Amino acid sequence: MGVPAFFRWLSRKYPSIIVNCVEEKPKECNGVKIPVDASKPNPNDVEFDNLYLDMNGIIHPCTHPEDKPAPKNEDEMMVAIFEYIDRLFNIVRPRRLLYMAIDGVAPRAKMNQQRSRRFRASKEGMEAAVEKQRVREEILAKGGFLPPEEIKERFDSNCITPGTEFMDNLAKCLRYYIADRLNNDPGWKNLTVILSDASAPGEGEHKIMDYIRRQRAQPNHDPNTHHCLCGADADLIMLGLATHEPNFTIIREEFKPNKPKPCGLCNQFGHEVKDCEGLPREKKGKHDELADSLPCAEGEFIFLRLNVLREYLERELTMASLPFTFDVERSIDDWVFMCFFVGNDFLPHLPSLEIREGAIDRLVNIYKNVVHKTGGYLTESGYVNLQRVQMIMLAVGEVEDSIFKKRKDDEDSFRRRQKEKRKRMKRDQPAFTPSGILTPHALGARNSPGSQVTSNPRQAAYEMRMQNNSSPSVSPNTSFTSDGSPSPIGGIKRKAEDSDSEPEPEDNVRLWEAGWKQRYYKNKFDVDAADEKFRRKVVQSYVEGLCWVLRYYYQGCASWKWYYPFHYAPFASDFEGIADMPSDFEKGTKPLFSFLQFKPLEQLMGVFPAASGNFLPPTWRKLMSDPDSSIIDFYPEDFAIDLNGKKYAWQGVALLPFVDERRLRAALEEVYPDLTPEENRRNSLGGDVLFVGKHHPLHDFILELYQTGSTEPVDVPPELCHGIQGKFSLDEEAILPDQIVCSPVPMLRDLTQNTAISINFKDPQFAEDYIFKAVMLPGARKPAAVLKPSDWEKSSNGRQWKPQLGFNRDRRPVHLDQAAFRTLGHVMPRGSGAGIYSSAAPPPGTYQGNLYRPLLRGQQAQIPKLMSNMRPQDSWRGPPPLFQQQRFDRGVGAEPLLPWNRMLQSQNAAFQPNQYQMLAGPGGYPPRRDDRGGRQGYPREGRKYPLPPPSGRYSWN
Repeated sequence: MGVPAFFRWLSRKYPSIIVNCVEEKPKECNGVKIPVDASKPNPNDVEFDNLYLDMNGIIHPCTHPEDKPAPKNEDEMMVAIFEYIDRLFNIVRPRRLLYMAIDGVAPRAKMNQQRSRRFRASKEGMEAAVEKQRVREEILAKGGFLPPEEIKERFDSNCITPGTEFMDNLAKCLRYYIADRLNNDPGWKNLTVILSDASAPGEGEHKIMDYIRRQRAQPNHDPNTHHCLCGADADLIMLGLATHEPNFTIIREEFKPNKPKPCGLCNQFGHEVKDCEGLPREKKGKHDELADSLPCAEGEFIFLRLNVLREYLERELTMASLPFTFDVERSIDDWVFMCFFVGNDFLPHLPSLEIREGAIDRLVNIYKNVVHKTGGYLTESGYVNLQRVQMIMLAVGEVEDSIFKKRKDDEDSFRRRQKEKRKRMKRDQPAFTPSGILTPHALGARNSPGSQVTSNPRQAAYEMRMQNNSSPSVSPNTSFTSDGSPSPIGGIKRKAEDSDSEPEPEDNVRLWEAGWKQRYYKNKFDVDAADEKFRRKVVQSYVEGLCWVLRYYYQGCASWKWYYPFHYAPFASDFEGIADMPSDFEKGTKPLFSFLQFKPLEQLMGVFPAASGNFLPPTWRKLMSDPDSSIIDFYPEDFAIDLNGKKYAWQGVALLPFVDERRLRAALEEVYPDLTPEENRRNSLGGDVLFVGKHHPLHDFILELYQTGSTEPVDVPPELCHGIQGKFSLDEEAILPDQIVCSPVPMLRDLTQNTAISINFKDPQFAEDYIFKAVMLPGARKPAAVLKPSDWEKSSNGRQWKPQLGFNRDRRPVHLDQAAFRTLGHVMPRGSGAGIYSSAAPPPGTYQGNLYRPLLRGQQAQIPKLMSNMRPQDSWRGPPPLFQQQRFDRGVGAEPLLPWNRMLQSQNAAFQPNQYQMLAGPGGYPPRRDDRGGRQGYPREGRKYPLPPPSGRYSWN
């Protein structure tokens, strides 16, 4: 499903699931950055046990960011990844486990989507490079200014695929990073770290879910573990609900559409490459000292509380007078299953179901109306009851025709509104717009790039008159540039548009007209709709896909070979007679036990275009480009994109041929002997690695295993590792105490006094037909209800809804007392004018009423005490030594410990922000000092302490 569309729908329908993160930033003193002490209580008023990182969601934005210049080389990329992980760790502050999972070899069903994405990325990258070069040549030919072109190789994001040298180097860098943090960061002191790199098969998020499922099935598992999963994919929400863990939270970067991006030619913001005019860069700062600063702020993180989403769903899915017992857990599983119909990574969405058209709400309403007839729920622990699903789908099929007609009506209505809007804009625009120094500008926009502002208006006016006198042939309406030369077009005339609407892509299916099903199958599948056998085949494949996807989410991968063999989905009305269709899958296809699954380099051959062949061995690469290659048809240089009713190419369907794995393997047999030992190592499958520091209870146990040279797998003692169970085996490339850990990044130092240790880790194993129960475990405590009656209201009475800050709903907002405002009054520059920031005296009566309240008895003595605690050197003091750190009970809700709150907590309980009120001036701001050093508006009554000296400096001693 589309991530932005689903998240936008979810956040609007269930807004209270979102919580803004409280993030404590590192301080800097004399150019030295002081890191955040993550061993202290979490400022978000919650303590997390486990943090899981879907690393591909971190690797991509760090290696090729969209809103800032990309790293110059691979070393800078690795450092950016380290810093991103540090930032997430400081927000979440896990106390037990950090699990880092990178995408490994994926199931065959996922490879089709990976193939489409990588072919698209390669095609779009080459087209962007050609367009960039064309625009550069045009600008330079017109005399425009562009910075010199950097001679560097374009970063191909396709290298973020298992089996490449980049992913192998990333695994080495992450091993170094983990060892460094276990040695030096107090927040990692008692942490267990598991790294599942790209050599371990499986998608990152599903390796995480497999770990959680297998640990939940162990007797030592804590059912009240608080999980936090980092990732931006929409399916993480479904996966979190599928665990049935009562405390599950997702952290992700806040999605902000239309974020500013720098131009690829001039590196300036505000336009794209195609609109670049080659204008000189505007000076930033008095001496251009801000030239390298970016106008965009650092991305903010938000929490998605799945326990609150469960509250919403429980209320929405509760049904009265059911012929069977209502079970909220089973209802949530059915809701997850119905969301698959609007699209996922493995199946195209049904033509009649679009998220933006309220498809999920329509499915839920049909489900609640039909469930009385079904006699039970649609799913159970990841297995589908097809007879009941058939009733739901046929009910959707009955309204398909009306859905298509309403979609067409809505589109036509939208186009009419847009056309009327363009007409209004044309009507309001002047027919003639002067240029040069007479060009009108918005207030404050005269210094913006592109504005022609003369430094000597009188000289420019003189030159304009001289031009008029010497050029009688020039029209009176001719305008001039800032240097006095006539504009080539004599003023900017509005272009008469031939059409009031943008050209729409041709739609030959026309779902809103009669005969839509026949046209759909003819255009999309090139078969006649009367071919019942073919339609049955498409429906059966889609039903198999639904069963496969649900099993994948709840039990793990049912088959590594299965995939949906079509580009398009059938209609809901075609789901007749699906109750008798088989839904079993071939067993024995797991990568570690079968030759049937692709190896890393084989997957590269299956998903890469020929343009990314440089990541493969030379003889393998030749199979992609040699015209005589037996598999040359797998690698088309160009391919069609079917918009399929959409407007933009990225929303369309890439019509790529499916890879025949038998032909691929037959072609690779001839080039396998050409692999070097290093390439053979990268082509092998690996496993997970566990790391601990010297303070962890497991440290000595693991060290003893290496000292004894144990060759057999050893059970993990759960009493030493927060109940984690599995098997240990010695690692040939282990990180061991008292051995130097060399840095793979030249700009980072080696670890010469290492105390961390690593060992191979394997999850508990179960029989292939074992079923993990999708239930809440015994002993699990349901979190306290968060939603209030006001949260169920559809309307916010015109007020814009804003997420709360942190997990404490009663958190007090940040407060500045009188002393803080007096400090601001001294250090802020004094302006002039009559606005709300003016130094002029406020009007009479400004401070009448209760705007000012004298200090209560006993508070006068506390303010000097408060000021004495605010010494400058204290604010830069780093974290205390380990032996001086205080322990805290994670069972007790932590108070918000932002710096100002820590300061307030250290004071007497009587000193509370709400016991006095700041002095306010016009607009709610405190009045500034006047130019003579005095202050306006401060009454002398009730002041028992002296004013600060006129110099504006406090005496700290």
